[in-house]
Amino acid sequence: MRVTQSMLSNNMLRNLSNSYSRMDKLQDQISTQKKFTKPSDDPVAAMMGMNYRTDLNRIQQFTRNIGEVRNWVDSTDDALDKGVMALQRIRELTLQASNGTLEGDQRKAVAEEIKQLKEHLQNIGDTQVGGKYIFNGKQTNVRPSESGFQSGTIELEVFSGIKIPVNTEGKALFEDMLSDEGDIQKLITALETNDPAVGDMLEKVDKNIDKFLSARALIGAKQNRVELMEDRLSQQEVFSTRILSDNEDIDMEKAIIELTTQESIHRAALSVGARIIQPTLTDFLR
Repeated sequence: MRVTQSMLSNNMLRNLSNSYSRMDKLQDQISTQKKFTKPSDDPVAAMMGMNYRTDLNRIQQFTRNIGEVRNWVDSTDDALDKGVMALQRIRELTLQASNGTLEGDQRKAVAEEIKQLKEHLQNIGDTQVGGKYIFNGKQTNVRPSESGFQSGTIELEVFSGIKIPVNTEGKALFEDMLSDEGDIQKLITALETNDPAVGDMLEKVDKNIDKFLSARALIGAKQNRVELMEDRLSQQEVFSTRILSDNEDIDMEKAIIELTTQESIHRAALSVGARIIQPTLTDFLR
């Protein structure tokens, strides 16, 4: 086969063009730190990347959900703790008033303190998290002390197919106890009227304390589960991020070495091309 000057020129241009293309790809990879910038570069990896990114987004949403669950559970635990403290103070006052040593005015003073504790318990029943009333069932936008306690369970998904109820229904805890005919109001009335049967109210106060303690026990168990789920989601996020990175991210050191190598090859191609093309027939005749 006869090799002409135009063939050498065309080959050199083709090789230089290919070299530029390889350097362009390496430049894109180093600039974006991604193995590919469009699906056509690597369709299989692009499709897998979409799936991995979907998994990661779902895990991050679950992590936000578990954070919301923790807010509700911790706030409920704190509210119940304050409720138990208030009820225990009511019990102390009731026990003090039932021993028969207090005068009428002293009993009324005790009644006034219990009134304040009742209001405090009402405030606890109106506890909000993020503007939502956590003891009012699904009617989280309504103040329970004004409308009465509602029922309903609110659940948040914290993993695929796993939901955790976040709220504690306040109806069983607060409604009967704080109503106008409730246990605390009866106690206040008994103290104000100097009723000798005040001591009989101790049993009802103890029952209310037991309800709060039982609710706290459930919340404590839920807190433990939330911690386990948080740990699991944290691990899953690390795994998903690593898989996504392995699929899409470049090895920077390797890419820089490849670019340096390609630069050397390109310089060599330019040098060889300059030497081959330069001596034309005109140069020879001259």
